Order: sequence, then C-alpha cells, then structure tokens
Amino acid sequence: MMGLLPDVANDLGTSVPTAGYLVSAYALGVVIGAPLLTALGSRVPRKRMLVALMAVFTVGNLASALAPSFGLLVAGRLLAGLPHGAFFGVGAVVAARLVKEGRQARAVATMFLGLTIANIVGVPAATLLGQHLGWRATFLVVAAVGLVAMASLARLIPPLPAERHTGLARELRALGDRQVLLGLLTTVFGFAGIFAVYSYLASMMTEVTGFAAGSVPLVLALFGIGMTLGALAAGPLTDRALRPTLYVSLGALALVLAAFHFTASVKWAALVTVVLVGGIGFLTTTPLQMLVMNKARQAPTLAAASNQSAFNLANAGGAWIGGLVLSAGWGWTSPTLAGAVLAAAGLVVAVAAGLLDRGAPDPARIVARGGEPEPEAAPASAPTTDAVSR
Repeated sequence: MMGLLPDVANDLGTSVPTAGYLVSAYALGVVIGAPLLTALGSRVPRKRMLVALMAVFTVGNLASALAPSFGLLVAGRLLAGLPHGAFFGVGAVVAARLVKEGRQARAVATMFLGLTIANIVGVPAATLLGQHLGWRATFLVVAAVGLVAMASLARLIPPLPAERHTGLARELRALGDRQVLLGLLTTVFGFAGIFAVYSYLASMMTEVTGFAAGSVPLVLALFGIGMTLGALAAGPLTDRALRPTLYVSLGALALVLAAFHFTASVKWAALVTVVLVGGIGFLTTTPLQMLVMNKARQAPTLAAASNQSAFNLANAGGAWIGGLVLSAGWGWTSPTLAGAVLAAAGLVVAVAAGLLDRGAPDPARIVARGGEPEPEAAPASAPTTDAVSR
C-alpha cells in the first residue's frame, strides 16, 4: 500500500496522510483477526488453516480492486488484513516443527524471508503497476498471486505429525504471561518506529530527497534488500543470543531513524539510510517472534499470532503518528524523529523485561511439536542456551 498512497489519494480525491489510513485499516484487520481466527481455527489442521487464511486474503484484495469509494477501499483493506496475523502465527509454529532443536529461529526467519522478497519485488512492482495501469490493477494482480499461493501451500506443505490440541483456555493463559505481554509491547513500540517512516517513504523521497516518482520503486526495492539482509542475520543471531540481538537492533534502529532526518536531503545518504532502516528494522522481527513463542512455549500458536497483531498495531500506530506529525506541518522528515522516539521506547520496554526475567526460572526451548509441553528447565547448575541469550 505504501507505494500506492499518492496514486490512491489523487484518484479518490483525498490527501496522502488520509490515504495513509489505508495502511492502518489493513493493520487493524490483522490486530482483530489474529486472535479471533486463530481461536476459531484452533481445531483445524494447520495445513488446511493456512490455505483457508490465504483464501480470505485473496478475497479482500479482490474487493479492494473493485471498491468504488474510499470507504469501501478501507473495508477491503480491513478484510484482507484479517487473516494476516493468524497466517504468520500458524506458519511460524509450523516452520518451527519442521526443523531440529536449536534451529527454530532460523526456520522462522526463513519463513519471514517471504516478506523481504515481497519488498524487493512485490512492492516496487505494485508501485510501477499503480503508476502505469492504475492502483486497481495492483490489487487484481495481488489477488491472482493469492490464488497461486493457495495452490502452493496445498501442494508443498509436507504432511505434519498429529497435533495435541492445547485448548483455547491454555492458549489464553500462555498469552497472559508477563514476559509475553512485555514482548508484545516491545513489538508495538519498536516496529511503530519503522512504519512511522515507511508509510510515507515514497512522498519523502520525492518531496525532500528530490527523486522522480519513477525512482520510488528502486528506493522501495533497496528497503527490501535491507530487510533481506536483516532477516538472513536475524536467525543465527537469535538462535545464539536472543535478548542481546533484540537490544542491539532496537538501539541501532532508534539511532538510524534519527539520522534519517538529516540524510534525507542528500540522495546517496538517503539511499544508504533506507537500506539500513530496512536491515536493522527487520533484524528485530525474529527475536521478537521467538521471545513470545518461547515464553508461551506450552501453547505458542495464539501468542505467535498475537505478535503479528502487535506488529500490525505498530503498523497502524506508526502510520497514524507519522500522519499526525505531517498534518501538524512539521515537514516531510518529521516522521523519522517520531519513529526514533518510538524505537527508543521499545528498547526501554525490552530492557525492563530482560531485567525482570533475570530471576525467573529458565524457560524451556520453544515447543516445536504443536504445543505439547517440553521437559522442565535445567537446574541452575546446568546453564542452557536460553540463560546465555538473556
């Protein structure tokens, strides 16, 4: 949606900040749909659940393509967002079940590589389509891709061992763990910093940096390359030291977003900063996802889906806050400073959670067998990988 905001705003007679609410609508759909659809599909086989969720996503994009007004486009975006959190929540648990102990973070990071490839190829392609064929053509293509994704899921996801159903009550209890809640709050603040900037990146590059509209897809592709580099580094680093990876990435993100306020006016510096924001920002995703899954280890599916809600609440909140500072007349680069403050707030929450967790019993590794309890944590005399990661 980010690369299409200027085109949608022009076609439907609204401003770019108002069109930014289309980003928020999708994100709010994720926030609502993640716990709701995860709960409703708790007894559905995981493979079938993934295909069904992709079907809802496809219908939502088709509705967006055909929407005759801004209000109905908002509704279409909301519908398309409903299955997103549940899809990535279920997908993360499935990915973790398919690999050996100690490689779960790499498996989850590999799944998230799909998002980075989308930002290298899909977002720039969507922007080009919107500029040359109209933004509706973009949503029609996304709907077609959704059909291909459904067929791919049905054919390529391998048969999974029978799962033990944990029950919704157990999932909710796991979700209420203090460390899980603090992890979700870290996600909201930390990732809101990225979306306060990314939601208006296209306009910033044309209005401040001086790029032509035709160059925006290249800028978005560079952001996607940064995301890919961050995702590739996130898996091994998270498997080795979860919390330190999270602390360093959030701190670096706050600094880079603050620097973007100054580098945005210089073309080469702006492009370098775009890559850094994408890379460092996506470096936070895997440790955040693994943290909540580890802490909710006996019932990780709802927690994993809820973290996707948190990511997209950050998406909605970041786009909203970025729109507020723009509407206040503080300039096109003002979202970068707002984003830096949000990332710093995420770091504060993450460090506080780590300090509170120091005296807690060492958690077992993430459950990779569909929510079944893992053995109790090792005694204090036998430190584990998780103890080192804290």
